[in-house]
Amino acid sequence: MKIRIEVDNKITENEVIIKCSELSEEVENIQVMLGDMLSNKKGIIFYRGDAEYYLSLEEVLFFDTEENGICAHTISNIYSVKYKLYELEEFLPGYFMRVSKSTILNTNHIYSITRSLSSASKVEFQNTHKQVYVSRYYYKPLKIKLLEKRK
Repeated sequence: MKIRIEVDNKITENEVIIKCSELSEEVENIQVMLGDMLSNKKGIIFYRGDAEYYLSLEEVLFFDTEENGICAHTISNIYSVKYKLYELEEFLPGYFMRVSKSTILNTNHIYSITRSLSSASKVEFQNTHKQVYVSRYYYKPLKIKLLEKRK
């Protein structure tokens, strides 16, 4: 594998591009590691009441939009975060994926998907009653991502 760094003082934002002939496990691991580095750098603080919590992103099942803003759901709790969904989408690790207009989920925690041809498909998580719905637009990309993870 070659690693190349190009310095260009004309660009306004750094960008990492990975070129590969196929999406191998090695390439996916690099993507996840870079994502983890960037998300740790961002440092999401979770809030519940007057308390601040410093959780691992791996604990989060999904982020969704609610009346009061964006919430992060774990198996047993709900926390608020001070980011917009599109901001989270930019720096969350590669195992997170937008699945509807109002939800980003952690693909590592998917237990089952119940497909619906006429409406959104239901995603369930293990050891909790919580569930989210995947819009028809995001269903196929989600299935592809899950298949790639199994290789």
